Amino acid sequence: MTRPARYEDDLMLFFDPRPGAAGLYRAIEAMVEETCPDCSVRVQKSQISFYGRHLFAMVSLPRRKRDEGLLFTLGLGRPLASPRVAYQSEPYPGRFTLHIPVTRPDELDAELRAWLQEAWTFGESK
Repeated sequence: MTRPARYEDDLMLFFDPRPGAAGLYRAIEAMVEETCPDCSVRVQKSQISFYGRHLFAMVSLPRRKRDEGLLFTLGLGRPLASPRVAYQSEPYPGRFTLHIPVTRPDELDAELRAWLQEAWTFGESK
């Protein structure tokens, strides 16, 4: 995974409001790197974005401060009928954005890894 020069500093700033979520992010980061080793990552103001040829996954803090964990967002070519998906939209035909809350490392299971791989493949095929 390609990381920019200020990556660690940017991560510290990103997780400053919720430092406890940084450990969960590191588990997600490891899963993304293992599944999609040729990707790059960029820390932005409101999200951490993972790119191949195109953006395929994001991590963000929940909007409500009382919500735990992180929001893992994937871009797929199809909707998912799963109770794990908190919200999904179709911003344009054939492109679905799925928001999946992650509160514990054990939720980074084979099902989520398969969806991540699908998001990577979908992003690379565009």
